[in-house]
Amino acid sequence: MAALPPLNALRAFEASARHLNFRLAAGELGVTQGAVAQQVRGLEARLGTPLFERLPRGLRLTEAGRRFHAPLRRAFRLIEEAVDDLSGQRHITISVTPSFASKWLVPRLKAFVRLHPDVSVQVDASERLADFQTDGVDIAIRQTRLPIAAGLDAVPLFSSSFVVVASPDLAVQLSQPADLLQHVLLSDSHGLWPLFLERAGVDGRPRMMSFSQTALAIDAAVSGQGIALAHAPLVADALASGRLVQPLPEVPIDDPGFVIVAPAKPRQPRLVALMRDWLLSQV
Repeated sequence: MAALPPLNALRAFEASARHLNFRLAAGELGVTQGAVAQQVRGLEARLGTPLFERLPRGLRLTEAGRRFHAPLRRAFRLIEEAVDDLSGQRHITISVTPSFASKWLVPRLKAFVRLHPDVSVQVDASERLADFQTDGVDIAIRQTRLPIAAGLDAVPLFSSSFVVVASPDLAVQLSQPADLLQHVLLSDSHGLWPLFLERAGVDGRPRMMSFSQTALAIDAAVSGQGIALAHAPLVADALASGRLVQPLPEVPIDDPGFVIVAPAKPRQPRLVALMRDWLLSQV
């Protein structure tokens, strides 16, 4: 049997393939970005084939890289589960978007840890869809419509209720939807401001500032940079603390709600059920 490549090189490749970014992989492994890149180059040289296409912003797996990563991820997952079994520590990985992680999930996770101190939780915050077969994710939360793909179970977490939010100083300047045209509107990847203004009966060309993630638009609103249109659950904590105010009533917008998704036959059915029930209890 041929000698296996060094374990560190395999770990560097596996983490880089999940993140499609050497810097993020380095952060996960606790080493430098250069060290990860060097390990991957050495692995490619040993295997005699490129595993990544190097792009200006990140990485893309080659066909060989995709074939190599899937079984490698499963192998690392089996090692992790074996260690967990011996240590008595249970482990679950949940996939969410970065905005959902920072504005809703992470502030509540301490409650889960208090209830279940024997369960280790890994949050995979990424915009890409989870692949339950290859990336080790046990359960995910995404915005989507039901029904969902075959082989997956989906439970609604909460609907897509959008609210206009602003800092207290700006909120006092808004008494009707037409007042929005006097302020900067903070837009995210959903791009729903034009639809909101149309349904609110507002004509005019607003000033816009755009962000790639909802969390950034919310943070900009908290700092008084403009007015945000955000999912109500993602701004609930900021509204409760007074950092944001909802100056205008809701306008119904048809957008997919948040759904808890897991394989119909999960690897860890008890842990998946435990996490699903806890998530629903937080709504």
